Amino acid sequence: MFAASESPRFLVDQNVGKLAVYLRMLGFDARRFGSGPDKQLVSEALNEGRIILTRDHLLAERRLVKKGSLKVTLFKTEVAEDQLRQLLSDMVFRSFICPFSRCIECNYPLYPVMKDTLSERVPPYVYQNQTEFKECHHCGRVFWKGSHWQAMQELLRRVGVDNNTSC
Repeated sequence: MFAASESPRFLVDQNVGKLAVYLRMLGFDARRFGSGPDKQLVSEALNEGRIILTRDHLLAERRLVKKGSLKVTLFKTEVAEDQLRQLLSDMVFRSFICPFSRCIECNYPLYPVMKDTLSERVPPYVYQNQTEFKECHHCGRVFWKGSHWQAMQELLRRVGVDNNTSC
């Protein structure tokens, strides 16, 4: 599993896929499980020390889960925002929130990037009106505090995460 001093890592089943984006937005390492048998999902979670997030009740009933060798969080709802609320009801997870520190697309860490290096990579309006940028060194995406960021801030507020949380 994960030690109390290290951030939990998640393996997100297809049936709760949108939750991966929300968790990445909060700074969690949340890898999506593509497709394959449950045996493969379990194997990857064990090998990588990840907690499985799923709506598949059969996964939660496995012997490895009952013995405590594998952690599975089971969701009853299909609504990703409610799934996030359920997960964050565990205060241990809340202590690891580090908003906007991971790429919501590929799950890699984001790093601050100097504005003057981005004139050809962001729209002119964004370049003129934004001062802070982050970049994913893995996929090359650039992020800034635009309208999508404002919508994500609203989501954080709805699920009870302090918008001023810093890490």
